[in-house]
Amino acid sequence: MFRLQGSKVLAVDMTGDSVKAKNGSMVAYDGHMDFKKLSGGGEGIRGMVTRRLTGEQMTLMEVKGQGTCYFADRASEINLVSLHGDKLYVESSNLLCTDGGLRTGTSFTGMRGGATGNGLFTTTVEGNGQAAIMSDGPAVVLRVTPQYPLSVDPGAYVAHQGNLRQQFQSGVTFRTLLGEGGGEAFQIRFEGDGLVYVQPSERNTVGGDV
Repeated sequence: MFRLQGSKVLAVDMTGDSVKAKNGSMVAYDGHMDFKKLSGGGEGIRGMVTRRLTGEQMTLMEVKGQGTCYFADRASEINLVSLHGDKLYVESSNLLCTDGGLRTGTSFTGMRGGATGNGLFTTTVEGNGQAAIMSDGPAVVLRVTPQYPLSVDPGAYVAHQGNLRQQFQSGVTFRTLLGEGGGEAFQIRFEGDGLVYVQPSERNTVGGDV
């Protein structure tokens, strides 16, 4: 159903089913399609309130019909993730499209940016189906095992899945370790068993928006 046209365009073949996609990300389609804007990312009033409080906005649209839709956003690299009853945690600005049957929501991930409130809540996608996430440059998938925890620069973090515990280590960044300073004074540390998606760019996000 989901396939890539190059690395920066997602093609979704539909036969009467539906997908949820980032609002404004459709670049072309053939066949007959119906479009509907979903308020608050599709999780109802609670999701709308949560996002308003945290400043994390994710506006989705539902696309349903017969034919092929093409999605892209700011020439970002696109990565396909298959879910088999598990849950994907992804920054809202990095989520491009999900199967219509997948559930989207929000999850509290802890204090991250302090004054900016960055990443207090992360978007969740769960169920059985495919999701397409975006990265600034080709994403790298890193495995975390109980023997090998992983620390990630917050500007490089895209998403994670699996049985992982996430915590924030404040007071140190990769830049301050090198004596360069600047940046946000914390790292994201993952422990357990799962996958973490990181991007080669260290763009800073504020409230889920670039």
